[in-house]
Amino acid sequence: MSAVDWRKKCEAEWALQAAAMPDGVDWKSVFEARPLDRNLLKNPAPFGLSKDSPPPEPELSEVPPHGPPRFQPDGDFTGWSTSTEVLPYDTSSIPEGVVVCALPQFSWFTLEQVVDLKAEALWEQLLDDFQPDIVIQDWYEESQLHASIYKLHVKLLGTDKTTVISEHSVSPTEDLSTYSHIWKEVSHVFSGYGPGVRYVHFQHQVKNSFLNDFFPTRLTGSAVIVKPVKSGP
Repeated sequence: MSAVDWRKKCEAEWALQAAAMPDGVDWKSVFEARPLDRNLLKNPAPFGLSKDSPPPEPELSEVPPHGPPRFQPDGDFTGWSTSTEVLPYDTSSIPEGVVVCALPQFSWFTLEQVVDLKAEALWEQLLDDFQPDIVIQDWYEESQLHASIYKLHVKLLGTDKTTVISEHSVSPTEDLSTYSHIWKEVSHVFSGYGPGVRYVHFQHQVKNSFLNDFFPTRLTGSAVIVKPVKSGP
């Protein structure tokens, strides 16, 4: 099949008649890579859970394990860079003179990943001129551990990986008055972001708690999807 035929297949696959499709692109590789309408994140469910099933209820031991403090959850974090920040004890709400036997200690667990858009077979003219929508999705467990248990920060970066062309942050506050142990969706669409985007830096954080036993907050369904549409200006 000729280069022109492969370009036409790509054009038909994603209805990209309005996007620049120059001759210098390897359209066979683009078609086989299918960079549009698929999740570009690696290992989007590192805790081995699906948003289509309810989060598992915590398993409480009849006898507290009394082991050393633990601050990082179990999971397969292949493809992610991870780090843990142990937070100091919060004693602000304890009245003066009250004796407290034990307090929960919280930690933030951070997972981040950088998507190289050109390495995923997206071409410069598409990113710079057409500027397709870049859709961000994530699901986190409403763990009831704290009023703040989840943060998301996504940046669209230039060629040098440091220039921020557009960014989006989310830090919701949880309602602890009712028990709602469900998956909660977070999403955002980058559109009309301007030329120069080459990388997507995806970072999310979940809060964990330790009090005799370890209680995590988990994630699933993380996604970065470039859509063959343009909804921005």
